[in-house]
Amino acid sequence: MTRQIHRRDFLAASAAAGAGLLAAGRLQAAPFKTTLKKALIGAPQEATLKSWKQAGFDGIESGLWKITEADAAAARKVADKLGMTIHAVMYGWANFNDDSKRAGDVADVETALKACAGYGADAVLVVPCRVGGMPMPQPWEFDIEFDDKTGHVKRVVAGDNAPYQKYIEAQNHATDISRKAIQQLIPVAEKTKVVIALENVWNNLWVKPAFFTHFIASFQSPWVQCYFDIGNHVKYAMPEEWIRSLGKLIVKCHVKDFKLNPDGHGGKFADIRDGSIDWPLVRAELDKIGYSGWMTIEGSGGLSLDERNKRLDLIVAGK
Repeated sequence: MTRQIHRRDFLAASAAAGAGLLAAGRLQAAPFKTTLKKALIGAPQEATLKSWKQAGFDGIESGLWKITEADAAAARKVADKLGMTIHAVMYGWANFNDDSKRAGDVADVETALKACAGYGADAVLVVPCRVGGMPMPQPWEFDIEFDDKTGHVKRVVAGDNAPYQKYIEAQNHATDISRKAIQQLIPVAEKTKVVIALENVWNNLWVKPAFFTHFIASFQSPWVQCYFDIGNHVKYAMPEEWIRSLGKLIVKCHVKDFKLNPDGHGGKFADIRDGSIDWPLVRAELDKIGYSGWMTIEGSGGLSLDERNKRLDLIVAGK
């Protein structure tokens, strides 16, 4: 006998089935739209790559940049053989605001971009410069106003900014001179097909989400993007605020945690998942901006490889 099922009967039956699965604890949440891959930072040598692969990682961010493209290509072959990916290169600190070091550091970043291409990687982490040695606001005191055209700071705190005038001048100089240095590097980035991924690492510059976003976006180039360190920015604003602001500018993420003091002012770095970061929220915000890419642990070296992998798995799963 053939039985016709009306739409209302089908919907009712489906709802009942769903409720039964939920009650049984078997109804899974919808998966994330984005895919995250796991990495650590180090030298892409065979023994290291093997052990990291066995621990469950997918790739590596190379800390070796001062090598030839040929040597980098040889390392890539080793990684490929093991099923690992060299996904980025950490250049690190540059001194673009130091007249005596700028030309040398621009040349060094060129070397890093070429090495990155040899590795088959697609981004070089660069911290443009840093300032210090003058009075500056505490992280929780910042209330930055900047010019939308020039990126120059008008104020860094509410009220009297006279105590911070030297800092404001240093910030504006760093913005201008870093922009010039990076613009010199864009043709090399384009030729090598490697992104210059800018990062903040407690360099006292671009310390608020909208301000850092404006600086990176001002290049209007697909070859200048953001390397977002999830833990480095906590003392200024929580990671979800940075992610919402930076959005599609984020091309890589470092995974690090930070434990705020009880009053929310200052704190210290912690092993991942032991700090103040709301990791499920971070995962959800990365999904909202469509970030599919690498999650590279920086720090937490006191934990075993297996423990770091386990904790990163939980973060990737949104837990």
